[in-house]
Amino acid sequence: MSLISASVFLILVVMVEESYEATLPGCHLHPFNVTIRSDQKGTCRGTQVIHACVGYCESSAFPSKYSVLVASGFKHNITSASQCCTISKMEKVTVQLHCGGSRREEIEIGTAAVCQCDMCRLSRY
Repeated sequence: MSLISASVFLILVVMVEESYEATLPGCHLHPFNVTIRSDQKGTCRGTQVIHACVGYCESSAFPSKYSVLVASGFKHNITSASQCCTISKMEKVTVQLHCGGSRREEIEIGTAAVCQCDMCRLSRY
């Protein structure tokens, strides 16, 4: 096997593996490219692969206990327990911004490092 065909094979394996991982059930890290510009004109610009948490988590609904019914004036007859795919650990990555010529700047941004199913909280979204 030549060096060129070996590298093409490796690229294909990585692509198949990424698409397979995206179809797995649950909550996973998912890479994507971001482009960062210093201003609307794009005076300084850089790209970086960062990660987000994507997927789904188990949720359920069941009849409320009698005490819940009484406390809600018999209006809360279904209780639900939901979990959302959230970031449980973040990391900082440094993005190199190219500003034209040999001038460069750096900026730190956050990326997901670990994902997990956790209680859904409005403040996270």
